[in-house]
Amino acid sequence: MTTENNLSENEEQKPSTEVQETVETIENTEENHQEEDPDAPHHDSIADLSLADALKEMEKIINSPNAGERFREFNVLKEKANHSIHDEVEDKKHEYTDGGNALENFSYEHPSQSKLSGLIHIFREKHDYFQKNQEEEQKKNLDHRQSIIERLKNLYTNSEPGVNLFKSIREIKEEWSNSGQVAKSEFKILNNNYFHHLNQFYQMLDLNKEFLEQEYSHNLEKRQHIIARAKELENEPAVQKALNELQYLHKLWKEEAEPVSEEFREKTWEEFKEISNKIHERKTELSAAIETEQNANLEKKNEIITEIKNLSEPKDSPNHTYWQNSIKRVEDLRSEFLKTGSVPRKLSNNNWNDFKSILRAFNTTKNNYYKSLKGSQQQNLDEKMKLIQTAKDNMLSEDWELAVALFKKLQEDWKKIGHVPKSMTNKIWDEFRDACNTFFNNYREKSSASTDNWKENYKLKKDLLEELKTISDEEGSIEKIEAIKSSWNNIGKVPRDKMAINSEFNKTLREKLKLNKINELELKEDGLSENQLTDKARKIKSQISDLEAEIVKLENNLAFFKNPSRENPLLRDTYNTIDDKKAHLETLKHNLHNIIAGE
Repeated sequence: MTTENNLSENEEQKPSTEVQETVETIENTEENHQEEDPDAPHHDSIADLSLADALKEMEKIINSPNAGERFREFNVLKEKANHSIHDEVEDKKHEYTDGGNALENFSYEHPSQSKLSGLIHIFREKHDYFQKNQEEEQKKNLDHRQSIIERLKNLYTNSEPGVNLFKSIREIKEEWSNSGQVAKSEFKILNNNYFHHLNQFYQMLDLNKEFLEQEYSHNLEKRQHIIARAKELENEPAVQKALNELQYLHKLWKEEAEPVSEEFREKTWEEFKEISNKIHERKTELSAAIETEQNANLEKKNEIITEIKNLSEPKDSPNHTYWQNSIKRVEDLRSEFLKTGSVPRKLSNNNWNDFKSILRAFNTTKNNYYKSLKGSQQQNLDEKMKLIQTAKDNMLSEDWELAVALFKKLQEDWKKIGHVPKSMTNKIWDEFRDACNTFFNNYREKSSASTDNWKENYKLKKDLLEELKTISDEEGSIEKIEAIKSSWNNIGKVPRDKMAINSEFNKTLREKLKLNKINELELKEDGLSENQLTDKARKIKSQISDLEAEIVKLENNLAFFKNPSRENPLLRDTYNTIDDKKAHLETLKHNLHNIIAGE
């Protein structure tokens, strides 16, 4: 058997053979045409995700079988989520300071922060576990590859006579190709060592023409298959798919199609290289399609920015209704902006900054409007306090002719006065209503037996009915309905032939409640009859029963989770819902107690 010792001095000193030369050529070509990993995260698409979608994608990665090895993708999503939370906290900070508050007093915990922290913690554990297993696997692969190199070395130095060299080298090359990854720090030396001994093998094999021709023939067939598949990729509709598979074909060429006889060496390589270049030229198709789509996205996002800008700069003096409608519209536009795809990279930052700036400008203008209302609301409060004092001064008066007209005027003036600070709304309304109720209850008690008073009652009710008919769904309509219903209940009987007005009033009331999307039980009512109080108590009991059933259902659902604590970020919203329902339940029970106790 020919061994390394049988080679002539010239053969031992000749330069690297075709194996190393061609490998270097392929490596240079792959470096110039390096493809993206198809599993790598697409930064542009992730950048356009909403915070909720980014958290969902992170959760999907954590629950995937290969979670630990998807570090790059998870990290990009984590940065996106952190960026979104930071932006939203900054928005809250701007709103806080725009409201005239000191920055050092600002405190806000984003509702998604705990969930993000939990996802990061879980992923870190899975990634650490993956790295530990990978290190162990790489160590096994290193030992395996070193044993393959030893077998390759023995193949050309110590092979026994009769060994089928062609079969043996094929098995070694296939086993090397299928061996797993090793650490990056070990790969270069290991790879160079392998190709060194492979080169030595082929130098030895050069002295055995029969074996060498078999190897050349086999590798040429491999090259022809690779070239044929590369030609098919020229017509592959999906450009990125073609580029990814071409990268795999170059890997096969390097690992399984070397060497071939000199007459085919350059010819086959040039043919493969020419096809590769044509496929790489198709990148322009992919780039053109992406550019067209990104330009369309940019135009759409700029239109959204323009619309928000117009909303933040109204031509006419805006009122409360305008700003409430604008707030809803801006929220829709914000969602639409985030769902719209990527824009050209060089314009991405400017486009995003323009969007954030115009959102802040809108919020600042809106906040300034509501800040300006505080002065007028204080003035309205002062005017209503004067009405309350007048009502209290006259609530025991029995000068019916003058006092009835006075209280009617007081109620009309109350409706005309605008909003007061929200913290005072219920308090002053209760005071004013109590004073009015005291007067009308006294009036009803002293004059209910008089037929003339019945006629006056009819006139008052008719006026209230006409007033109720004029109410629409404008701001303050609910308060007006409450005032009208309270006044209606405080008016005594009407003549028998005029009792149809009660049915007409109830029908009109239901229509107005439906128009304003409120439940009749939500209205504040006083002066109800015994039957009316009983009916109201029955309805509240029904609501209490429904709420208790909903709370039990939600608490039962928590039992399905392994960790049903409040610290679990996935269950925080559920606990908040239960707390809200329990608070509502306590309010209903309190109201029921007041009715039963006659308070």
